[in-house]
Amino acid sequence: MVAAGAHRPGPLKQQNKAHKGGKHSGASQRRAGGRVSVKAQPRRRLRDLSRVDRRHQALQLRRQRKEAVLAEKRSLGSRDGPPHLVVLVPLHSRAAAHDTLRLLQSQDSAVVHVDEGRAGGFALLCPRLKQRWRFVTAQAGDLHAVLDLAKVADSLLFILDPADGWDSAGEYCLCCLFAQGLPSYALAVPGGTDLPPKKRIDARKKLAKAIEKRFPEAKLFPLNTEQESSLLLRHLATQKQRHLAFRDRRAHLLAYAAEFVPGQESDLVGTLKVSGFVRGQTLDVNSLVHIVGHGDFQMSQVDAPPDPLSLNPRVVKGQKRSQDMEIQDDSVNGTDEMEEDVKVLMKADLNKQESLQSEVVPDPMEGEQTWPTEEELQEAEASLKANRKVVKVPKGTSKYQAAWIVDDEEEGSREDDDGDEDDDIDDDMMEEAVSQEGESSEEGEEHAEEECETMTVSECLRDDQYDEKMEEDEEMLERYKQERMDEMFPDEVDTPRDVPARVRFQKYRGLKSFRTSPWDPKENLPRDYARIFQFQNFSQTRKRLFRQIEKEETEGASVGWYVTLHVCNVPVSVMESFKEGKPLVLFSLLPHEQKMSVLNFLVRRHPSNSEPVRAKEELIFHCGFRRFRASPLFSQHTSADKHKLERFLRPDAGLVVTVYAPITFPPASVLLFKQRSNGMHDLIATGSLLSVDPDRIVIKRLVLSGHPFKIFSKTAVVRYMFFNREDVMWFKPVELRTKWGRRGHIKEPLGTHGHMKCHFDGQLKSQDTVLLNLYKRVFPKWTFDPHVPEPVPWVRSESVLPVQEVEMD
Repeated sequence: MVAAGAHRPGPLKQQNKAHKGGKHSGASQRRAGGRVSVKAQPRRRLRDLSRVDRRHQALQLRRQRKEAVLAEKRSLGSRDGPPHLVVLVPLHSRAAAHDTLRLLQSQDSAVVHVDEGRAGGFALLCPRLKQRWRFVTAQAGDLHAVLDLAKVADSLLFILDPADGWDSAGEYCLCCLFAQGLPSYALAVPGGTDLPPKKRIDARKKLAKAIEKRFPEAKLFPLNTEQESSLLLRHLATQKQRHLAFRDRRAHLLAYAAEFVPGQESDLVGTLKVSGFVRGQTLDVNSLVHIVGHGDFQMSQVDAPPDPLSLNPRVVKGQKRSQDMEIQDDSVNGTDEMEEDVKVLMKADLNKQESLQSEVVPDPMEGEQTWPTEEELQEAEASLKANRKVVKVPKGTSKYQAAWIVDDEEEGSREDDDGDEDDDIDDDMMEEAVSQEGESSEEGEEHAEEECETMTVSECLRDDQYDEKMEEDEEMLERYKQERMDEMFPDEVDTPRDVPARVRFQKYRGLKSFRTSPWDPKENLPRDYARIFQFQNFSQTRKRLFRQIEKEETEGASVGWYVTLHVCNVPVSVMESFKEGKPLVLFSLLPHEQKMSVLNFLVRRHPSNSEPVRAKEELIFHCGFRRFRASPLFSQHTSADKHKLERFLRPDAGLVVTVYAPITFPPASVLLFKQRSNGMHDLIATGSLLSVDPDRIVIKRLVLSGHPFKIFSKTAVVRYMFFNREDVMWFKPVELRTKWGRRGHIKEPLGTHGHMKCHFDGQLKSQDTVLLNLYKRVFPKWTFDPHVPEPVPWVRSESVLPVQEVEMD
């Protein structure tokens, strides 16, 4: 029997390479034989939950969100919350708003409180449903009233026409509301019962198809019976509330009642007592309040009168409030002298109250370090005596007035200094000259009318209005030409022949690269920058303020309380507008929101407007809860540190609009309007607040063009860019480029008439154009005006000149 022995491999046994584990996570564990080194695990791994725990956590979060939504629904319109504010917006001239109000008032077991002094406003109390509503009608055609009420409304109720839905004015109103931010809404169609049944069904289908694009997934509510009005109220009470960010972070209030108490010094300014329900956030008496359309004001105290819309009048809500907050006593001797039903909640603390200062008062001597000595003062007096000139002045002219009289030679020398202003100054002067000629011609006509006899003329010969319309068309044609020229030849200007180019463009500089070349944001700032406020870190300040709001760290009147605000130093015009039936809306300001700074808005041209809008034209801004007038700058929206100025508002791209305005913390919507000559406001652009940043650099580019005269292999003689030898030497360091992509530089001037030899990276074409780019930083003009005139009811403009008809000479 052969004994079994172990097999030994021979010398020809195949040797395989060892397996390489690589650098992935399991390789080290396999090499270590399953042993794990003792090492502290990171926090992320400690927070990793099992699958069951993750499901449980997601279920908890979902339940919390659901409870928050349900709590918001229950509080709105309930006993402890503010009444459900519904704003009726008729979108058609034939929309029957009065029938809608009558049906809503005819609810069973409901108490109706009609607003005093306001047509169409009433409050509806339903104790059985434990709900209360307040209905306010926005006047058709009043754009400011519609936008102001939409800022504070919980729901909008659009009243449609059963046949057409909405007209052109209603379409314009919808465009503005969508751009500002639309709260929860419902669509109601009263009427239509007089139509035959078949036509009624066809009209309803047509209307449903029309609203499908504007209001997707919206439901139409017919409003002809009390049962249908009950269904509409139920829908308004149970629908999901849409939030507007700019109002959810600020306390706001729609005035239910107001009283004006004249001041001791003047009857035109006094204290305005505004009563209403607090919404949004807790209202602090030490913060500032903004009355929409009128300005910023301080509050002196906050009272707690009895709730006029209480579901249970027998319950005194002041007792409940006194448990939450200490009620200060207005009298010295005790509570006997105070009225029993009105209690003072808070009084302003002068040490904590926000200031109304909106601008920094610059000190012109702030940069002075030393005081001049007596010798320097004597030298200055001697130089003044030496420079004194004898000038002929009118009798009675003082020395100070005589110093301002300019000689003809001085005027000629100052023309060069003024030549470096923006290119639109010449256009403005031309416009002024044209207007002066028009005025002089009108005066001449008036004198001629006085000298001549009066006679009757038939109506067909009176063409004054037609001539005025033709003048407006000519103006618009010129604007279209300028816009087309800027599109075809962007930033190109002609080199002046009467002024040296080195003088005309002395404030401009050349850049090696517009994208990468440095530009100091603190260099050569205008005087207006000494009047504004700037944050060291704006985003950090904004996050800190919003964090305080979320934590509810402020103390004051809670949401849902009916309070009376004592607003100080308010002009009597605010009370007069309220008596006329216009809404009175108040917003509390966050810290620093009354101070001026540089605001940047990202806007896009509205498709309904095609007229050219030039930079530095006066526009009307609706930013969040503010509205004001200003002349903005337009610039490109890029991620670089420098942004090129745009001379016109482009229809195909988003632009950044820069103005001096009060600080507003984003997010906030912005609407840009342009006022017509007849007083109407046209919506030209919509967008949002981008940033509050004075260091954002807006660069104006000028392009000087020349033409190749003689072309060699890599050199060329260029003419018509400059017209003297000194200008060529001055701009010699600046790089050249051509429209066909060649790059080069100036080698030397040729002759004395501006010809120059240039070297390029390739041979030029004869049809090419040589360009030289110059850059200058520009700043907006201080044209902020908080007063915005009331617009005339909007009508679609028919005299719009199509762009295709503009012919270039």
